[in-house]
Amino acid sequence: SGRLRLLLGEHDVTLTAGEAAEFDTHVPHAFATGAEPAEVLCLFGPQGERMHVRARPASR
Repeated sequence: SGRLRLLLGEHDVTLTAGEAAEFDTHVPHAFATGAEPAEVLCLFGPQGERMHVRARPASR
């Protein structure tokens, strides 16, 4: 819930409820909220590697 400001390299992005961002953690970045609090779920892989998350299990 809420809004989250993502500073990613030279980009300034505002994320709202339900949106997601995936990026290389080696790029300088920062997060900030506005006047209201925000809930955030962060997923990290080993050594800053990108992670791929599935909404459903892969079919065989």
